[in-house]
Amino acid sequence: MRPLRYIMAYSLPVTVAISFSSQGWLCFLPLLYGFGIIPLLDQLVGPNQGNLNSKESELAKGAVGFDVIIYLALPVQLLMLVWFLMVVQQPMPTTDLVGKITAMGMLCGVLGINVAHELGHRTKKYERRMAKVLLASSLYMHFYIEHNKGHHRNVGTSMDGATARRNEALYVFWLRTLVQSFRSAWEITAKELRRKKQPIVGVHNEMLMMLLLQIGLCVAICWLCSLHVLICFLCAALMGILLLETVNYIEHYGLYRKKVSEYRYEDVVPEHSWNSDHALGRVVLFELTRHSDHHWEPSKHYQTLNSMQGALQLPAGYPAMMLLSLLPPVWFKIMNPRLPK
Repeated sequence: MRPLRYIMAYSLPVTVAISFSSQGWLCFLPLLYGFGIIPLLDQLVGPNQGNLNSKESELAKGAVGFDVIIYLALPVQLLMLVWFLMVVQQPMPTTDLVGKITAMGMLCGVLGINVAHELGHRTKKYERRMAKVLLASSLYMHFYIEHNKGHHRNVGTSMDGATARRNEALYVFWLRTLVQSFRSAWEITAKELRRKKQPIVGVHNEMLMMLLLQIGLCVAICWLCSLHVLICFLCAALMGILLLETVNYIEHYGLYRKKVSEYRYEDVVPEHSWNSDHALGRVVLFELTRHSDHHWEPSKHYQTLNSMQGALQLPAGYPAMMLLSLLPPVWFKIMNPRLPK
């Protein structure tokens, strides 16, 4: 029965469906649900630090139900995207349109990029392809390259665009990480091609192919629907991207790895990530909040991630902390005293 708890993650698409088929304040239901109801319930339910024992973990890793539930994100995301493109073609008040765009944006961040993050770390080719399709639905395919080959190697250093500096406001972080992460993905790809003695411009350039695919998707939406629909899609995708980068902000805020030599930093340990064991946020985000264990063993499936001894714990769940990060002075006041000396 353990896999069934993660069905809770699909409560968000239900609220998005209500948004797409409603008028008025219900268009903003996903936003109210994700950043109102869930943070409140998360605090009421509280954290659960329980881990599976070794036998349970081995059984969970091989249980098909966990895979079925996370694979479901792909058809749900694509169907909701098609529905969104159809809905925003219809005339409606501007407030309703904004509500529906935020609804799709929530889905791009939670089902699109977040699930792609999980599948992108797996070893099976079809799972990695699923990750790329999910990232394409949010126009953030270079994340696949930079996160796996850049962030996990450089986390906690100045080379990592996804590690927030101490006293760096979220809005400054957004601008820096968007530029630095994109540039990093290009540099990683170019370095690999030079090592293989292949041309930078060509079909072997995965970064270039991803960009062309995303441009093609945008052109197709504009041609088949309209420029108005494309703009709505771009706004929803941007919201999904900013949600992902807000999670990156809170996951490593102010945490640095020490340089042990001229060429090397200390190994990544649990103290280099912020975690949350708040039960509801864990389920809705497919255990993303147990981030230290993810960095300890990136290929580990979400259902087997543990609450690690020594891992730094946030005072609230990820959704609540994301809201808090929108207010830099309050964020600094709460988080800076918790930073390692």
